[in-house]
Amino acid sequence: MFLFDLFTQNIAIDLGTANTLIIFNDKVVIEEPSVVAINRQNGKILALGKEAMFMDGKTHEHIKIIRPMKDGVIADFHAAEHMIRGFIAMIDKRKRWLFTSLNMVICIPSGITEVEKRAVRDSAEIAGAKDVYMIQEPMAAAIGIGIDVLAPCGNMIVDIGGGSTEIAVIALGGIVSDKSIRIAGNNLDDDIVNYMRYQHNVLIGYRTAEKAKIAIGTTICKNKDFKLSEFAIYGRDLVTGIPKQIIISSEEIAKSIDKSISKIEESILKALEITPPELAADIYQTGIYLTGGGALLKGLSNRIMEKTKLNVHIAEDPLRAVVKGTGIVQNNIKKYSFLIQ
Repeated sequence: MFLFDLFTQNIAIDLGTANTLIIFNDKVVIEEPSVVAINRQNGKILALGKEAMFMDGKTHEHIKIIRPMKDGVIADFHAAEHMIRGFIAMIDKRKRWLFTSLNMVICIPSGITEVEKRAVRDSAEIAGAKDVYMIQEPMAAAIGIGIDVLAPCGNMIVDIGGGSTEIAVIALGGIVSDKSIRIAGNNLDDDIVNYMRYQHNVLIGYRTAEKAKIAIGTTICKNKDFKLSEFAIYGRDLVTGIPKQIIISSEEIAKSIDKSISKIEESILKALEITPPELAADIYQTGIYLTGGGALLKGLSNRIMEKTKLNVHIAEDPLRAVVKGTGIVQNNIKKYSFLIQ
């Protein structure tokens, strides 16, 4: 058994719509965009992660940019398999590993179907995994931020990723009530693209929209503490066809994403409505925990606080909460055996 373990390596993967993170030897060794660039003529992989992301929107007819993940699940099986295999190969290029097999723990959305779950498992196995375990994202996020998920106490997690928002009430090592909606960071980018098209007659790319969201994105239009920020956006004028610069304000970003944020708020309220009263009492004491890239959006915690009248806590490292929790589960398979699928 010891000899077998010596030649087996354990890795934890957060296979996200926007980014893929991998933990190996208790360290986050891969943190790359979930993007693949392929040659249309022969199907060969040209680039992965950041390198492929830099190509996005700038390719010629022989290069295709693929995002294998959509709404938190695999949309392109072939590209996902190559992406997983490629990221694993990037972990340490300086030496040859002496392992014969891989054990993987991969996080999945709570609302995933059996077909989508099968696609994740198949992709991991083809990429070289001997044993594949899966854990739901809200549970992994809770473990990653230090919550004792086995305790008889209710905690609410809201994980806002790139493709989906996972909302769950957790107690005694299980998800008691949850809502999984496919509205998250990518939808906010869509909102900004559409706003620029219809309000300024300027066509911009999704990467540009994401940059604006990160730089000056906010969910608050105006209040006494609101400080207006501006950001230069470059795109193509839809009337003249000429490249153009537009200075957009943080107030405009807030207006453009307001409907999507409202849908996330509504889902949080719906999850609270179906929460058993004893757990609701616990959540009144503990509050709501925000994880995922969306948690970094300025003003979001205050807006949810106003809507729910509950305390809202932003995780210390929201972008890595899920993968950290997945790594903890990987190191304690027996302890969390009833959480994995």
